[in-house]
Amino acid sequence: MGRRRAPELYRAPFPLYALQVDPSAGLLIAAGGGGAAKTGIKNGVHFLQLEQINGRLSASLLHSHDTEARATMNLALAGNILAAGQDAHCQLLRFKTHQQKGKNKAEKAGSKEQGPWQRKGAAPAEKKSGAETHQEGVELSVENLQAVQTDFSADPLQKVVCFNHDNTLLATGGTDGYVRVWKVPTLEKVLEFKAHEGEIEDLALGPDGKLVTVGWDLNASVWQKDQLVTQLHWQENGPTFSNTPYRYQACRFGQVPDQPAGLRLFTVQIPHKRLRQPQPCYLTAWDGSTFLPLQTKSCGHEVISCLSVSESGTFLGLGTVTGSVAIYIAFSLQRLYYVREAHGIVVTDVAFLPEKGRGPELLGSHETALFSVAVDSRCQLHLLPSRRTVPVWLLLLLCVGLIVMSILLLQSAFPGFL
Repeated sequence: MGRRRAPELYRAPFPLYALQVDPSAGLLIAAGGGGAAKTGIKNGVHFLQLEQINGRLSASLLHSHDTEARATMNLALAGNILAAGQDAHCQLLRFKTHQQKGKNKAEKAGSKEQGPWQRKGAAPAEKKSGAETHQEGVELSVENLQAVQTDFSADPLQKVVCFNHDNTLLATGGTDGYVRVWKVPTLEKVLEFKAHEGEIEDLALGPDGKLVTVGWDLNASVWQKDQLVTQLHWQENGPTFSNTPYRYQACRFGQVPDQPAGLRLFTVQIPHKRLRQPQPCYLTAWDGSTFLPLQTKSCGHEVISCLSVSESGTFLGLGTVTGSVAIYIAFSLQRLYYVREAHGIVVTDVAFLPEKGRGPELLGSHETALFSVAVDSRCQLHLLPSRRTVPVWLLLLLCVGLIVMSILLLQSAFPGFL
C-alpha cells in the first residue's frame, strides 16, 4: 500500500512560515520568504481565494503583497487587520476586498501588481484559477499600517503574535523573553514585562484577559497583566521521567463544545534536547479557569512544531518537524487523522477552516478541514470525513426487525408458540 498523501492546495515561490484563514471572505493567507539575504527568493504575503469547484475545495491566488526584504515568520488575524512578525518588528496590514467587473482572475494573477516573477512560472494553484468560469471576480488591496520593534535581544526576532478577544490589544513575544502588549491599531505600548529567561516560544490570550506564555526555560506561566498567577505543572498527574527534561512547545485556548462559558487550554510538551533514543511528545488539556491538568496523552515520537485549535474547540491540529500532520479530537486527545511526512520537512504552521462565515459552505460534506504550510513552500489540505452516526429511526427499525425474526424462529421451532 502506498503512503497516504494530502492534496496540495497551493505552492508559493518562497518558503512558507505562517497561515491564517479569513472566514468572512473565504481567504487563505499564507506568508513567508527568503529573508534579507540576497538569494533572489522573494518575501511576501499571499491572499488565496477559497472556493468549492466541482465538489472540491480549491485555492487560487488573489493578491500578492510584497514585504520587500522582510520575511513574515508569524501572523495573527483580527477582522481585516493582519499582524505580521517580520524579524524584530511587528507590521500591521489592512486588507480590503471588492468586486471588480470585466477582469478575470487570470488577468489579475498576471498583473503588474503581482510582480513579474509570477508571469515567468505560475504555481499550480495559479494555473487552475478558474478564469474560464469567473469573469466577474474579487479584487483585494493591502495597506501598510503601523510598525513597531517588538524584540530587543542581541539577535532579535519576534516569534509569536496574538490578538485579545475583542481585537483591541496585541501581545508579542520573542527571543529576549519579554512580553509586550500594544494598542490596536496605533501600536502604542501599554505593558512590558520579563516572562522567561531566554526565548518565548508561544503565548495565548484568554477571553478573561489571562495570558499564558511558554519558553525555553522549561516554564509555562499564567499571567494577569504582568502579575504571575501560577505555573503549569503537566507531569503531576501524568507520566514521570527520570532524566528527560521537557519544555512546552505550544499553547492555545479553546472553547468547550456545547458549553458557551467553558474554556480549555491545550499545550504540547517536547523533549528539551534531542536524544539518541527518541522520547515521546505529549498533549495536555487543562481547565481554563483553575489551570489544573485534565489529561495528558502521548502524541508520538515525532517532535511537534505547531498546534492549532478549531474554532468550536472540537479538534486539535498538529504539525511536526519531520513534516507529518495530524488531527486530534480535543475531548479525548484521540488521534483521528494522520499523514506521515506530508511535507517531508518541518511544518511551520497549521490552521483550521473556521466554522462561521463561509466556512460551512467551503467545508461541504466534511467534518473539518486543516491547512498546513512548510518550508517546502507548499500549502496542503487535510480533510476529515464526517463521522457518520446511525439515525435513531434506523436503530428502532433494526430492533423491530430483530424482534420479528426472533418470533418467526420461535414459531418454526415451536409451532404452538403463539
